[in-house]
Amino acid sequence: MQKLQPPGWAEPKGYANGVMARGTLLFVGGQIGWNAAQQFESDDFVMQTRQALQNIVGVLQAGGAGPQHMVRMTWYVTSRDEYLASLRALGSVYREVMGKHFPAMTCVQVAGLVEARAKVEIEVTAVLPDDLLPK
Repeated sequence: MQKLQPPGWAEPKGYANGVMARGTLLFVGGQIGWNAAQQFESDDFVMQTRQALQNIVGVLQAGGAGPQHMVRMTWYVTSRDEYLASLRALGSVYREVMGKHFPAMTCVQVAGLVEARAKVEIEVTAVLPDDLLPK
């Protein structure tokens, strides 16, 4: 995986402007802040984000990948204000769960998510290099 940084652009914080990779694509459907039993343990935005990120790691691992293989991440949040007010805590939770792997990211505020209690939904695209695939 190669991060793309146009010359003269300010270095992004917590994401990449672009990523180039070669290998097998792994798509993680939108994950929300509920546990494996599809139950919410918290209505707190940061706690739901932590759980959504942990869910993503679980799906990545099921495909033989990890956070280091992520190339794209899209966040859907129900409150831009809550997201912005939580940036420091979100950064800490993100690094705790994902490490220092920062794919190309997009964050969009939405009117609502299918699960009424969900405050965040995150989807990921990862690329697993061909030399890491099971033979």
